[in-house]
Amino acid sequence: MAYAKDDLRSVLAAPAGKPNTGAPISAPQFLDFSVTPPDVQSGSGTNQWISRGQNFVLIYTEPAAGDLVWKATLGTEQVLLLIDEHSAITGTAGDETHEVSGPALVVVPPGESAITSTGTGPVVQLIESGETEWAAKASNAAAYAEPDAHVAPLEPWPEPVGGYRWRTYLMSDVPEDPKRFGRLFRTRSFMVNFLKAGTGPRDLSKMSPHFHDDFEQASLVVAGTYVHHIQTPWGTDGRQWRPEDHALVGSPSLAIIPPPTVHTSQGVGWRANHLIDIFSGPRHDFSARPGWVLNAEEYPAPAAG
Repeated sequence: MAYAKDDLRSVLAAPAGKPNTGAPISAPQFLDFSVTPPDVQSGSGTNQWISRGQNFVLIYTEPAAGDLVWKATLGTEQVLLLIDEHSAITGTAGDETHEVSGPALVVVPPGESAITSTGTGPVVQLIESGETEWAAKASNAAAYAEPDAHVAPLEPWPEPVGGYRWRTYLMSDVPEDPKRFGRLFRTRSFMVNFLKAGTGPRDLSKMSPHFHDDFEQASLVVAGTYVHHIQTPWGTDGRQWRPEDHALVGSPSLAIIPPPTVHTSQGVGWRANHLIDIFSGPRHDFSARPGWVLNAEEYPAPAAG
């Protein structure tokens, strides 16, 4: 992996590089919601885009204040991302009601839940793709008609300490720490790096091309403009080669980056550029770094061995 010396990820162990199974490497997907119409629209103006990866479903909502944006029953937890200070919800789970304003990450327990937007800022939902009703609604569902052989199946991590319940993590409660990479949270099935927004273009001399052995990376752009640079390794079968991707995307947009492609993302907008990274399941390498995962005491890692 190519990380600059001052990049905190330079301390991570390099991926092992798994043997070539002969299975084709999937193509990256660039789902730019800024130029594609929504999959669902309400009469009062709420717009929703529904996309998926192998192990997750993502619903991106631009709400009208007061709209009910979700009411359903799930067998698993879901994660809500309230992107900015204009994002606000009233949510019910079981017989409890909760009010949250963003930016924040919220974990909703399994069972019936309802979410009403009380603001106009974006709301993002992360759901396991094992919730097949929702996986089938994704605009890119056809890309997963056959599972990607390079992506490990989701194996949920241990249940949360104290059992399932509504959990709220406000970004305003997260102190600055130069020894920690981003703002990492995990659940049984997800890891989210709620990175802070940057201003202006990324320093081209400090790019970070790297790859993952067996998990997808979903990069959600919520502000600004990015170029996703992705290179598919060449194998012995030249029929599977593809040119490099240098995909220019706006916001909001979702890039799904398959393993073991080499990738890095470059903010190029001159104003705010804001990207959030999503993984399903949680990353072992990030979890092994002391202090990196902010809610590690609530969502324990699997026992070693």
